[in-house]
Amino acid sequence: MTFEQSLAFAVLIGSVALMIWGRVRYDLAAMLGLLVGVAVGIVPMKEAFSGFSDEIVIIIASALVVSAAIERTGVVEALVRPLGRYMQTTGAQIAILGGAVTALSAFIKNIGALAIFMPIAMQFSKRNKTPVSRLLMPLSFGSLLGGLMTLIGTSPNIIVARMRENILGTPFGMFDFMPVGFGLALAGVAFLTVGWRLLPSERHGRRSEAFELENFTTEAVVPASSPLAEKSVSDLENLADEAVTVIGLIRENWRRYVPAGHWMLRADDVLVLEGEPNELKKLVDKAKLELVGRKDILPEQVKADEIGVVEAVVQEGSSLVGASAEQLRLRQHYRVNLLAIRRAGRGIAQRLRRVRFRPGDVIVLQGALEDMPQTLADLGCLPLAPRNIRLGERRRAALSIPILAIAMGLVAFQVVPVSIAFFGAATLIVLAGALTLRETYDSIQWPIIVLIAALLPLSEAVQRTGGSDVIAGALATLAAGLPPIGALAMTIIVAMAVTPFLNNAATVLVTAPVAVGLARKLGLSPDPFLMAVAIGAACDFLTPIGHQCNTLVMGPGGYRFGDYWRLGLPLSIIVVVVGSILTALVWPLR
Repeated sequence: MTFEQSLAFAVLIGSVALMIWGRVRYDLAAMLGLLVGVAVGIVPMKEAFSGFSDEIVIIIASALVVSAAIERTGVVEALVRPLGRYMQTTGAQIAILGGAVTALSAFIKNIGALAIFMPIAMQFSKRNKTPVSRLLMPLSFGSLLGGLMTLIGTSPNIIVARMRENILGTPFGMFDFMPVGFGLALAGVAFLTVGWRLLPSERHGRRSEAFELENFTTEAVVPASSPLAEKSVSDLENLADEAVTVIGLIRENWRRYVPAGHWMLRADDVLVLEGEPNELKKLVDKAKLELVGRKDILPEQVKADEIGVVEAVVQEGSSLVGASAEQLRLRQHYRVNLLAIRRAGRGIAQRLRRVRFRPGDVIVLQGALEDMPQTLADLGCLPLAPRNIRLGERRRAALSIPILAIAMGLVAFQVVPVSIAFFGAATLIVLAGALTLRETYDSIQWPIIVLIAALLPLSEAVQRTGGSDVIAGALATLAAGLPPIGALAMTIIVAMAVTPFLNNAATVLVTAPVAVGLARKLGLSPDPFLMAVAIGAACDFLTPIGHQCNTLVMGPGGYRFGDYWRLGLPLSIIVVVVGSILTALVWPLR
């Protein structure tokens, strides 16, 4: 081993050690490694920041934006809800929900797909008395399997494609991953529909505010254009899948009724609705209702993408206490709209604008986000931790679906590169109003972007100094007595073993060059070995820390660290066996 190779290994191993140690966050550890690499001369100064301009960064950031927009469409929930009558057993729930999240993960980032299905799974858990611990982990694992099927499904695929271009001159295409990925996803979901019995049933997850919001009261007008005009109250509540209740109906501007289910709705009726904020939002959108408090706030001074919604609690001594929104003229004096109120212990029995505020009331206000901290201070309200509440939003999220379809078509038919297609899709989504600029930047996982951009030059330094060949030679010695498919299985296992300690993107950057070197040492084709790295890096089923999806379900599912291997170990064995066979069949080893 040369001195330069030793330096490259020392810097890379030091960065990895910092990530495993955990005291320094992984993106900062990668940045420190890049800085040391420049200082010792293994990374040329002019190439130090080349990772930030790499196509990988553009593709991953754009895919995250597209995923966030698709999540907001509500189309997935609309398609799944009619299947509820078929989901009476745990196995059926996992088969349908797990299959759906797996399929969706092929087209948007797997963390986004899981975020869409978690609230749905928790609702079915509550309705059918199914322990939530039986559902959430299979959904997480399904989202990881689904990401294997396309280029954009998961970060490892994107990075492996880019590494192939660097090493062999041509990247993998959008659907080159499909033959192997689809087979693995099919085998994995089939196992999960019966393997859930290995999970603990007695666990009770921690209540997650991201998915379980308390009921609020709001008001909405039925316009003449609404599809629910001249329909019954029951029709409206059925549209919300019983998640929203009509607790009052106001007619002739002042007469208030408690409507029965058979009452017919008329144009200009004011409905008093009670439900979780996001369920209220969905019903308002489906029924094309108009929130009573939702008005444009000085549009000549505040841009649409600068308006947002916040939750706040009314404190003792607040200027709101004892007064109503109508008396205080909130919109005129404070430039905020009152959209909803939650009062502990009792419902709201009068018009929202006439409710006299009390200490402890939680209110949903809409206004200019930049001014909101000062406004809340002036009102004597304490802002609550930000939650994903969309009540009062006006977004054209449905446009995201045709935009994504066009982008994938352009890539599939090789009209434009994947980076251009998805960068264009992200740009069009923002221009179409599906996401605001603030939401766009919030949807990008910047620590992951920095990690990849900082590790790319270090990974290239290891390759350039011949360090990858040194490791590949050692692995080739170990694999000397194995058949080619055994070496392929070993590559998957190595990537799986490394992923819990590193981010899966970092795993690919470190192991992909080694896998190519191993293939060459054995006189085999590099393609199946790159596929093996992508499979292993994307399939961490043994720990809650190797992938964000596993971490996301840990609290709500009530899982302990040791619970993951109970379902994850047999699934990992299936992935290694089926993945090796399928990869060897689809991508010839020689």
